Amino acid sequence: MTSRDIVCNKIHFRHDPKWSRRLGPVEGGGLLLCVACLIEMIDDEDIASVRKSSALSSVSGVLKYSPGALRELLQQDHRVCLHFTAKLLGMLQTAEDPVTLEKVDQVLVQLLLELQSELSFRFVLDEIHKQLTEQLSVKHFLPTFSFLGNLIKAAPTVSQSLVTHYVPLLDRLCSALLFPDEALKGAVVYVWLQLLGAPGGSAAQSLPSAVRDRVCNVLLKTLANASSPQLLRYCVGLLSQLVHLADAVSVLMNSLSCQVMCDENEDILANNSQSLSQNQDQQPPDHCLLPLILKKLLLSGDENLQVTSAKCIASVLVHSPSQYSAPFINADVPEFLFDRLACSSNEVLLWSAYSCLLLLTEEPLFFSQCHSVYGMESLVRSLKESLQLTNLEVPKQGLLLLREILERQPASVRLFPSGAGFVAVSEVLVGGVSSSCLLVATQAASVTSALFRLDHQSRPVQYEAIIKLIEAITNRFVNLTLPSPAHLRSSGRMKRSDPSSQALRSERFLLQALVCFQSACRLAEECASDPVLKENTFTAPYKHSGAQDSLESLCQCLLRCCDAVWIPTVIRMCERAPSAPILQNFYSILSSQFTLLPSLMPAFANKLASSGFYRLAVEHKGLLCAGNRNPNLNASCCGFLQKLSMCLLSQSDLPSGSHQHDLKEVENLLLHNLPSLCYRLSEWPSVLCEYQGPQAPKYCLVIMLYLALQQGDRLLPDQIVFSNVVWLLRSVQEQGCVPSHSVLRSALYLLALTQDKSPSLDGASLNCISKALSSCQSFSSLYFHHPALIHFMCRYPELAEKFAALVLELWLTKEQDTNTGPTPADTQEEKESHADERSDQKTDTETMELLSVMEKYPAVILTLLDMVCTREAPLAERVLGVLEVLLGGQRGYNINLCTKLRPALLQALQRVSVVNTDHGFEQEYAAQVNSLPLVLKLLCVTQANDPPSSPHYSNMEGVHFKLLYHAVSMLLSNSGLMDQLQTVFSSSSSSSSSATSLSPSACPPLALLCCCHLLLSSLITLQRVHSTQVRKSITWSLDTAVQRLLTQKRNTDSLLLISYLRLLQALLDTDLASEVVCLTSGPGLVGLRPLGVEDGALYPLGSRGAQCLSIALSGLLLQKHELLLRASVNCLSSLLGFLQRKSPATAKHVVCQPWSRFLLHSLLSSGQSCLLHPAILRFIILLLQDSGTPVLREPDLLQVMEGVERRGVKELSKEAEQALRLLLTQIQSRDLLPREEHKQKVKNMIEELGEPDESCRHSQSHDVLHVGDVPLCLSDFVL
Repeated sequence: MTSRDIVCNKIHFRHDPKWSRRLGPVEGGGLLLCVACLIEMIDDEDIASVRKSSALSSVSGVLKYSPGALRELLQQDHRVCLHFTAKLLGMLQTAEDPVTLEKVDQVLVQLLLELQSELSFRFVLDEIHKQLTEQLSVKHFLPTFSFLGNLIKAAPTVSQSLVTHYVPLLDRLCSALLFPDEALKGAVVYVWLQLLGAPGGSAAQSLPSAVRDRVCNVLLKTLANASSPQLLRYCVGLLSQLVHLADAVSVLMNSLSCQVMCDENEDILANNSQSLSQNQDQQPPDHCLLPLILKKLLLSGDENLQVTSAKCIASVLVHSPSQYSAPFINADVPEFLFDRLACSSNEVLLWSAYSCLLLLTEEPLFFSQCHSVYGMESLVRSLKESLQLTNLEVPKQGLLLLREILERQPASVRLFPSGAGFVAVSEVLVGGVSSSCLLVATQAASVTSALFRLDHQSRPVQYEAIIKLIEAITNRFVNLTLPSPAHLRSSGRMKRSDPSSQALRSERFLLQALVCFQSACRLAEECASDPVLKENTFTAPYKHSGAQDSLESLCQCLLRCCDAVWIPTVIRMCERAPSAPILQNFYSILSSQFTLLPSLMPAFANKLASSGFYRLAVEHKGLLCAGNRNPNLNASCCGFLQKLSMCLLSQSDLPSGSHQHDLKEVENLLLHNLPSLCYRLSEWPSVLCEYQGPQAPKYCLVIMLYLALQQGDRLLPDQIVFSNVVWLLRSVQEQGCVPSHSVLRSALYLLALTQDKSPSLDGASLNCISKALSSCQSFSSLYFHHPALIHFMCRYPELAEKFAALVLELWLTKEQDTNTGPTPADTQEEKESHADERSDQKTDTETMELLSVMEKYPAVILTLLDMVCTREAPLAERVLGVLEVLLGGQRGYNINLCTKLRPALLQALQRVSVVNTDHGFEQEYAAQVNSLPLVLKLLCVTQANDPPSSPHYSNMEGVHFKLLYHAVSMLLSNSGLMDQLQTVFSSSSSSSSSATSLSPSACPPLALLCCCHLLLSSLITLQRVHSTQVRKSITWSLDTAVQRLLTQKRNTDSLLLISYLRLLQALLDTDLASEVVCLTSGPGLVGLRPLGVEDGALYPLGSRGAQCLSIALSGLLLQKHELLLRASVNCLSSLLGFLQRKSPATAKHVVCQPWSRFLLHSLLSSGQSCLLHPAILRFIILLLQDSGTPVLREPDLLQVMEGVERRGVKELSKEAEQALRLLLTQIQSRDLLPREEHKQKVKNMIEELGEPDESCRHSQSHDVLHVGDVPLCLSDFVL
């Protein structure tokens, strides 16, 4: 036999050549194989085992590199094939060399695989069974069992034959496990491991139950006493196969420690395994053995055994956690699993331990024995490490375990007795929700929601840690992949069906985050209801100063995150594809905000309503909740709409008496009817127009339409709202129903604000609305402060007749309540300060709204005027202010308004006159003192805006004459008014004569003194015109007035000088003999008594006084003040008229004084603007009328004409034109310029000026000019 050939030269010649074959070409030296030689060599005991081993190696090579060659030789006679196989099997029993045995095992397996014959497989199994039967001991069967295991591993079909046809052989295999040799046991266990682990699992399923049960029991005994690592490894592997079979698990878990006698030889296990074995022996005799064995493996030093043990525990528990968890818990397996978590970073071991503990948490005993409390620290530490791993399945499983513990932990046993534990968990969860993997972040958010249970909160509550968790989840939204419209159109269905879709993962995270956020809101509500948790009593003193660790800071964080991030994110997510679970939690979160921070809810509610959240919630209800779908979402939407509505209603300006009642009424209405209103907005009109059915749901729609419109969100077009509300009111009345105040108020608001784009109401609709409004006992309960209400009520005469006055009164009352002003306790100076502030402010918007209403509906003015006379003083004062603004504005309809107002004013004055006559003038303050000044002030405004011409004054049957007559009579008969005027003048006279002796507070205010002068001047003029009776006159010092004008004008305010001049002008026009004023004089004016003829004629002014007054007026003409200049010229004109009537010589003497010439020269030299001023022209005319030519000279007149030529006649004002025409006429008539060329110039100028305009005087501006608090009628300063 060569080193390559498989032949025996000594015997080969005897063999038939058919049993030989050369493998490969002859010339190439191929291998020669003789099957007969091989069989004889194996059977010959004289041949050394080394030669046999070498031959078997060659055979193995042939089988490996020349497939089919040996099979062809053996298939020539199957008996030879079986004989060869039997010889090899026999070698497994007889050979002692390990190398030879290994080669026999290898060749035998290769041969059987080469043959692929069922007959060969059965023959081998029969032979093995025969050998086991014939032998009393299995001592030498180790190679056979090893071969059988290798055969089953290489040919899995053998396993099926074993379990179906060779059950006795399987029994022999079970019995072999009782042999004390651990190597033999390992081989047998290896057979069972390969048998039950065959692909497909059919062999394991077909295994007879008796055999399976015996295998389980024997395996437990073997595993309990195993000391060799290989046997231990094989046993654990077999156990991991068996625990996948439910029936096998039942047997394993029912095997008690008393049924299996365990040996004490366990020295091979590391890490104190010996002591663990002793602990196992100390267990009660009826204790389940499998948990003890697996616990022992958990504590071994082999990490693979630890992993397998954990997997076995998980596999056992999966079958029935409720049935099998208790034995493991009683064996303290959870404690050792938690220990593995604390000291291992093996991903597989961590995942397996997490899975085991997760299944154990389904047993209440796990928590009652406080395993959750004991293991929390280890779990948190392992989670912190697992979040750093690349395999993200591990932290997912750990987070799932943490969630189950948090959810199942009994409330009576606290997981976090101290704040440190809670903070540690929260830090891990912050890392979890911040993970780059959305699946991990979603799981962490789920755990966070469980952590937010009230019974998990430590004492004190760690609000700061909770805030960090909320902020971490909120910050995670930045990286979410929200579905875009294009993505939804192209792959909407695919996205839903593909769980790996990033958009779907984002949606799942958002849903879980919303659940977590809702749990945080619920936790905040529960803490707020507990005083101890709200105040966080046990917080360390140094933390009380920080605002971050308080319930209020948590609530603010929730609201801030909700407003800034959560709301926009959810809206974008559900914009195209609304999700019922997401929206359910979303609306619940929004509802919670109304409870957490009530003080901030008005602004939050306004923002929500103005941002379209009524529309959003209603559409979601109609889309997802119709047909009784998604009842939880419907409840969330209803709760949100109810809280939003109640918050908005609580801000409404409802009357205080009915406010709470109306709110409660609306709350009940919404509570009972919102769930049934699952309609989209497009369906609302049909619901509102349904004639049959209950009215309460329709009332809910009206209230929501009102509240949304109040915030600027028009849920339906205005025309539809208007017509539907009208229809609803009509149908309600026809059915005999009476809506509540809140519903009527909402309906009225909708009608008012949608009227502009809607058609006018017919008579039937107006009658219906009028009846509905009249059904309310107090209209104030229906009132709302909006201009549209006034427009609506005044638009229709039918409504205006009943409700316009009520609406206007409430409008002005509400406005007056909101305006700040001086209180009754204010001092006089404070009142004046308030008055100054009010005068500086522009017309308020409420007044402007009323002006627009009066412009559109003039009948409102008469209503307001009636309110001036019939309402209380504050309201009447406010109405007067509105009318003043109306008449004082530059509007084209002023004259018409004044014409309409005068008859009403006359009626008001006549009414006051009748009251005064009936009650006496002394009782007038108790009767109409409030209305009379207001009516008179309105009369002044009317007269100033449209002053009547002289024919109107002279016509005693005209309204103008009657008005002024009644007004003057009322004023002059008012003794209180006259006393007040006298007091003011007396104080003024005293302060001017002895200024150093009086304090500033004793002097009358400047504005008051000016107004008194102006009022007195008007009374003097009107009394003279209407000859009214004067009951009480006023004493006034003429001497003091002239001296002030002459010597104190530099220290006197221009406005006071103007008022003095107006009073002096009125007195001079009455020749200083008015019944209204009793003038006093002094030696400074009339000289010493007895009076001379001239002084007597001019008394009480006297010749000296006339000269002094003339000088004072001449000095005032040099002032640049416009009104002062005009008042001085007018007063000078009245003075000269008085002198002409009483003493013409004195008049001429006064005018011809050198001072007049100097004054004229100064004026003519002051420039063109001064020269052509209407007042200066009037002054020149006065000089011409009273002096002739001594004062005025020809060059002076020519200078005036040259100034006119330079400026141009067309550039002159109307007043200047009129004064120039009068001057030129006098020059022409008196022939003051004799030269022909000058006469021609005069003539040309007169022609250029044209005919005098008779209406020029009455077309001047008649506005009232307010200088501070002093109103000046500009018509009094017309030249």
